[in-house]
Amino acid sequence: MIVNPGLPAARNETARAREQDLEGRDFQAASRKPSFKPSNLSRDQVIHMKISFNIAENGAGSYRFLAILRWVMVVIFVSFGMQKFTLQSAQGIVQFISNSPFISWLSAFGLRGEAYFLGVAELGIAVLLVAGAFSPVLSAIGSLMGMVTFAITWSFFFTTPGVVVWSWSTDPMAWNLAGEFIFKDIVLLCVCTVLFLASLPQSVVRSRSS
Repeated sequence: MIVNPGLPAARNETARAREQDLEGRDFQAASRKPSFKPSNLSRDQVIHMKISFNIAENGAGSYRFLAILRWVMVVIFVSFGMQKFTLQSAQGIVQFISNSPFISWLSAFGLRGEAYFLGVAELGIAVLLVAGAFSPVLSAIGSLMGMVTFAITWSFFFTTPGVVVWSWSTDPMAWNLAGEFIFKDIVLLCVCTVLFLASLPQSVVRSRSS
């Protein structure tokens, strides 16, 4: 602060008080100033703040190739769903549904009704997976429903009589063609699990590449 000795003491005191008031205002403004500016954030940081879930199509490196699994599962669910609207498929799944502790209640819809129900569900999952290429949340929901679907169908291997035969002989576990068809669903279950984990936020699955 500069005080002019040529001015009266009262005017010097007024100038000193004014300067102290300005210094106090500057200190308050500085204390209220945010520690960072949103404009300083990178585009990727802003996207991460707005979107919690993720999709493989927006990833980088090897993570992006997981998108191939999505479209493979779309083809599988569409083909499986369409088959459920045929009489042959409806007759073929009766034994699996009636002996399942999880979906035996579908028998109340009748032979064709239970098949239609599953067909609509599988086509719906295919739609969710397609939409999941643009919506991370739908990607997570679709892949989770796929996990549930294949977990149930894989359980048919153990709940359907005659599919697998257990014994104490040199061949302790033997299954027929139906068993072979069902047992491979464990692979599709794992594929849907990978898609689901890839859709989760990076804070949940830290090992995923960003």
